[in-house]
Amino acid sequence: MTGVEPDPAGALELCERTLALLGDRAEGVANAEVGHAGLTRFANSRIHQNVGEVVRRVELAVVAGGRFARGATTRADGDGLAALVERVLAAAALRPVDPHAAGFAPPAPVPPVEHWDEGTATAGPDERAHAVAAFVAAGGPVAARLTSGAGGEAAGYCATRAGARALAATTGQRAVARTSAARLDGIHRVAAAGQPADGGAQAVSTRWGELDAAACGVRAAATARAGVDPIDLPPGDYEVVLSPRAVAAVLSFPAHLGFNGKAHAEGRSFVRPGERQWDPSIDIWDDATDPRALGVPWDAEGTPRRRHDLVRAGVSVGLTHDRRSARLAGDEPTGHSVGDEALGGVPTDLFLRGGDAPPASLVGRVERGLLVSDLWYNRVLDAKTQVVTGLTRNGLFLVEGGEVVGAVRNMRFTQSVVEAFGPGRVLGLGDDAQLAGTGEGATAHVPSVRLASWSFTGNAQG
Repeated sequence: MTGVEPDPAGALELCERTLALLGDRAEGVANAEVGHAGLTRFANSRIHQNVGEVVRRVELAVVAGGRFARGATTRADGDGLAALVERVLAAAALRPVDPHAAGFAPPAPVPPVEHWDEGTATAGPDERAHAVAAFVAAGGPVAARLTSGAGGEAAGYCATRAGARALAATTGQRAVARTSAARLDGIHRVAAAGQPADGGAQAVSTRWGELDAAACGVRAAATARAGVDPIDLPPGDYEVVLSPRAVAAVLSFPAHLGFNGKAHAEGRSFVRPGERQWDPSIDIWDDATDPRALGVPWDAEGTPRRRHDLVRAGVSVGLTHDRRSARLAGDEPTGHSVGDEALGGVPTDLFLRGGDAPPASLVGRVERGLLVSDLWYNRVLDAKTQVVTGLTRNGLFLVEGGEVVGAVRNMRFTQSVVEAFGPGRVLGLGDDAQLAGTGEGATAHVPSVRLASWSFTGNAQG
């Protein structure tokens, strides 16, 4: 075993010790994680950093006289936990009374779900190095690429994390589970005529054995080779096929800022429950208990998590609540607290239902449009309309007559996400649904999507 054994009993014991120090001075909830994490980074087709982390973290949130405060520590000794308790209580004393403070979850059964894989938990530097080597080798012989001047190089990282998570609340709620996650994310770069072209690929899973590093490398290298000699395209509206990674990036905005119950109560959300705001082919839900997810089956307040539908057949049907936003809405908490009452309820294990079309088939139906590999530097311009702007990267391609005919220089987009996925706008859903990570580190289980129109408003410089 690498690092610290992910011991659920040990994590729960840290929570119990923290609550014992809190006593009856406030209502409180303690969350703890005990385990280990490893990161192997590579650049110029060589590993340049390997780090390991012993994970021992305790978070405490309290409500004292209607005043909420939270804090965290990595010191798990008696003095460290005592300091955490006093610091959080002192912070609470400085806060104004919140008339909508709803405390923490009462005792309730938590789904017996563990997203755990022994292979991920035991994967160490050697296993991550082998994965990196397979990714790099997919671009061809390293020595030839680095000396010819016409070849390319690879960069990225491989990360693993395994931990025991626990929660204990003064209300009597208790929960424990083990979690593991493995992630490979990298690019191949091809230098041709002085203009590099990048191609990226990633794999994310609970299970180490599902990270096919060689396949990721093949995809990234093929995308990079196809990306040489890009052309410029004028701004405009283009039909698009978005990769799962691009879909995950743009859906994070309506998920976090629209279906958020607090945002809805404050009039900042686009959601109109009961209305068909999406194409009828769209089903979106959040489910930490799904075997494909990475989360734990309870939220930061101790509310159990289960599948929670947000969109059914294009109709917006649900909002995500922590206990405070649920009280404001006169609704029940949905298990979406992330430990910050300012954020409200946030989906953390998002799913978009896939279709039956292979990605190549989606592209084959495009008369003229763009194949988008990735989007980054994404920022919301207007939460109410869900207008988001950002840039393409790691592969943008022109499609004509159902065939990819060449690479395109990166472009800026400015688009309402909900409008793009609106009624009649979704032309196809891929059969390649997978966990896809965004530039912000979040993940969602989504397929490739073909959309009737996506607005590109300039090149990557504007």
